[in-house]
Amino acid sequence: AALLYSITTVLYRHEIRLAGSGSTWCSGRVEIYACRQLGCGTALSAPHSAFFREGTRQIWLDDVACSGSERSLTECHEGAGVYTLLGKFSIRLTGSGSTPCSGRVEVYYNNTWGTVCDDGWDSDDAKVVCRELGCDTAMSAPQSTYFGEGTGQIWLDDVDCLGNERSLTQCKHRGFGTHNCGHGEDAGVFCSGVSLAGSGSTLCSGRVAIYYNKTWGTVCDDDWDLNDAEVVCRELGCGTALTATQSASFGEGTGQIWLDDVACSGSERSVTLCQHNGFGTHNCGHGEDAGVICSACKLVILAGSTLCSGRVEIYYNNIWGTVCDDGWDLNDAEVVCRELGCGTAMNATESAHFGEGTGQIWLDNVACSGSERSVTLCQHTGFGTHNCGHGEDAGVVCSGEKILFSVSLPFQ
Repeated sequence: AALLYSITTVLYRHEIRLAGSGSTWCSGRVEIYACRQLGCGTALSAPHSAFFREGTRQIWLDDVACSGSERSLTECHEGAGVYTLLGKFSIRLTGSGSTPCSGRVEVYYNNTWGTVCDDGWDSDDAKVVCRELGCDTAMSAPQSTYFGEGTGQIWLDDVDCLGNERSLTQCKHRGFGTHNCGHGEDAGVFCSGVSLAGSGSTLCSGRVAIYYNKTWGTVCDDDWDLNDAEVVCRELGCGTALTATQSASFGEGTGQIWLDDVACSGSERSVTLCQHNGFGTHNCGHGEDAGVICSACKLVILAGSTLCSGRVEIYYNNIWGTVCDDGWDLNDAEVVCRELGCGTAMNATESAHFGEGTGQIWLDNVACSGSERSVTLCQHTGFGTHNCGHGEDAGVVCSGEKILFSVSLPFQ
């Protein structure tokens, strides 16, 4: 059943609230027992015809005619629907080292920005935030003030999203302002906003693509150098930069060009945090699309046996780690074998068949359709999110056999 959410505010001795299927605190069917009155910013649209489903109680107002300056809807001439939204400002990412798609999660409610407590915070919650902000896939859901402590109000605690909600405010929680947390527990998200694409690309080499304002776009090669490439490679967990390619070396992109005159020092956490002309401001064509070749041109290897059979290990965030066998099947193994150029999957091994790994466990509950370019692109619970031990390390047996790798791998 669709989650129903409503808020009630009392102004001038009249009750007004927003309710209905898919509603949030700033969007819904108007009920009285309205965007400025609710402290929800400016109105973007006024839907008709029970857009948020039909109500069942008394209809109090008809033929409403507001000039726009009234302090309350009830002061207008004499329901219609009102859809008010703060857009990207109803939820934001901020804090130390934040980017447009990663940072401390803050929610705007009751005319005040506040944080979210990390109790129960997980990849499903991060998935909703990333989608709501127009960012790409959720990569992780960091806790314990990874992006620094916020100040003031803590709005949400014990957030429990299914992952398909349109807004974080539609997820289950304890109620706005009800919590048992301090700012040392502020929650954050990492959403993927940078990827590599193009002809001949791999997960660690290709044309640089930026996800911004719900659209993928390219980077112009004006002043593109190894410092810029270094930031991209590190951001993607692909080791160090070997080459900063120019002149659409990996083929021309299409559509939007997001960045131009990028000037990174090399220490930034994201290329979007480097100096540039501003998103969408450029004097380039796609013949100038920039790219990178990083040292970790392969993010997946097999360990403990041969080059085409063994324990699956993933390179992420500059660290090699294993994959948990929860849900591990032949579709998942098929993706690994194809990614490594090892033919088709013969077996998807479980229970550390090729021996136990050590250190990090990167993936759990992997669910590949079988057509993905990399096992890291399959559905999973999020990098580093698992309930496994190394006795559950997953492996594969592929039909082919390789003699050597075409690139050296960044073992540590």
